[in-house]
Amino acid sequence: MSISSINYSSSVLGAQIRNINQQLTDLSTQLATGKLSQNYSGMGTNEGFAIAGRSQLSNIAAYTDTITNVNVNINLANTALQSLTTIRNTVQTGSASTAQDLNVNGQTVAQNTAASQFGSMVGVLNTQSGNRYLFSGTAFNTQSVANAGDIINGTTTQAGFKTVMAERQAADLGANGMGRLVQTQPTPSSVRVSEDVAGSPFGMKIAAVSSTLTGATVTGPSGSPVSFSVDLNGLNPNDGDKLSVQFTLPDGTTGQVDLTASSATPTPIGSFAIDAMTPGNTATNLNTALNTAITKLANTSLVAASAITAGDNFFNTASSATGAPVNNQAAPPAPVSGATALSGASPSNSISPGFAAGDTITVNGTTLTFVNSGATGNQLNVGDSIQTLMSKIDQITGTSKPSTVHGGSITINTDDAASLNITTSNSGALNALGFGSTPVTATQPPLRVGSSPASSATTLVNGSANTVKWYTGNDGPGSPRSTAMARVDDSVTVQYGAQANEDAIRQQLQAIAVFGTFSTSPTSQYAGGQVSALSLRVTQSLTKQPGQQHIEDIQTDLAMAQNTMKDAGTRQTQAKAQLQSIIDQAESASPDQVASELLSLQNALQASYQVTSKLAQLSLVKFL
Repeated sequence: MSISSINYSSSVLGAQIRNINQQLTDLSTQLATGKLSQNYSGMGTNEGFAIAGRSQLSNIAAYTDTITNVNVNINLANTALQSLTTIRNTVQTGSASTAQDLNVNGQTVAQNTAASQFGSMVGVLNTQSGNRYLFSGTAFNTQSVANAGDIINGTTTQAGFKTVMAERQAADLGANGMGRLVQTQPTPSSVRVSEDVAGSPFGMKIAAVSSTLTGATVTGPSGSPVSFSVDLNGLNPNDGDKLSVQFTLPDGTTGQVDLTASSATPTPIGSFAIDAMTPGNTATNLNTALNTAITKLANTSLVAASAITAGDNFFNTASSATGAPVNNQAAPPAPVSGATALSGASPSNSISPGFAAGDTITVNGTTLTFVNSGATGNQLNVGDSIQTLMSKIDQITGTSKPSTVHGGSITINTDDAASLNITTSNSGALNALGFGSTPVTATQPPLRVGSSPASSATTLVNGSANTVKWYTGNDGPGSPRSTAMARVDDSVTVQYGAQANEDAIRQQLQAIAVFGTFSTSPTSQYAGGQVSALSLRVTQSLTKQPGQQHIEDIQTDLAMAQNTMKDAGTRQTQAKAQLQSIIDQAESASPDQVASELLSLQNALQASYQVTSKLAQLSLVKFL
């Protein structure tokens, strides 16, 4: 018989000791690292929650980085916008001052300041964050605005604003310097004033005439082109009798000429002399005084209005479509007006041919349908007025400048020239409104005087091929804010884009460019009046108007985006704490518990070693 030896390493007791040793090692590691295990398999059943939590923490970290980067861009944009506000206030203060002293270049100190501030504003609008231009919309890697010198002076191949403004002034003044008005004396006792060309966009437009001249006959304004006449009928008016003529200027403002009959010697300014002995001379005096007054108005207020309008032609992306002058079918025929009906039996104040029930007009894809009566929504009654039609069209296009009718010509304004498209099922009626072909579209800006010499031009044309494009960023449809978006939480995005051609920015840049570029002859008798009229308009342009976008509105939008990100960040901070708690609970080892288990295992190991020691001392004699 043989007896096997007791092998410690292969015994049950030895295995138990090795197990205790391994547990001691694991517990020591837990105590040192604070973690249950150094691998996922040892973490236990709750490790799935920890893995999910860690994934969410990673997302939050990415959102935090995004919020940080977006905040940098917004803070830079806000600093730039604040600079624009400072520039606006500086130029506005200067334009509102009464100092009109001209230097040798025909500009005031305030205008020189404006020219300098224009360059500063261009620099601000080209602000970058990294390689991102902040005011270029989606074209963030493209410079937002052309160089200041190119915008004003042009390049070797493209005209700048200075050229556009000079052309427009020549076209508005006309060859005779009377704002494209023609003055005649048809009879020895009468005076007649007429616009030179029907439907021309240039010069002064006769709006209204009123008279208290005793014995005089006033006709108009009417006809095509629009005109009015005053016939004294061989009689003398009384002292203090007055003739007033109101004109519409190119920028939409009005100018007025007031002439008072006077027998005083010398004849007071703003009056015409009564010749008591020869009434025919009184008519001649009226004609001369009217010519002088119109010429003065043209060379002061009109010149200023022309500069403002040239700024709009160059900088503004809005445009218009103008129909040819037309008359209604009333007896006698007269130019159509806003009150002219879209249909009616002859003779009446309506167009001919008119629209009928079932006819349609489609504006930018939206269809207006004509009905006999009871129109609702996108419907028009056949007897509605032209003004009603224009209002419907304006609602569809969303224009910021209402469409107009003057001298029989209908002008449809739009803020997006590229999108204007008007068609109809009744081309004859559309032709009766002055639009000879379809689709009706708008001339694309920038707008230039359409022919040479400018003093006799009658059209504005698309000048994009030979004119500097001042804004070089994205100019597509949609909100500028939506041109830059970022996700800052699982279900939260913010919009923080900006474009230099937004109304508030563009209007300010435009006004400062006009003021800083305009110059006149220091020796001209009208120089002071021109600068004064321009300064008034620039001051008004730089004054915040109700219903218009302001720089502060853009800042408010960006502040709202920052508040949204701040709220998201607060939520994420709270979520991080909760997620970290879940991870810690799943993966962390309690020091007290680990220490207690270590002590227990050490005691067990000591007992095992003691038993092992005794067993190791066994002999065959003791065993038997």
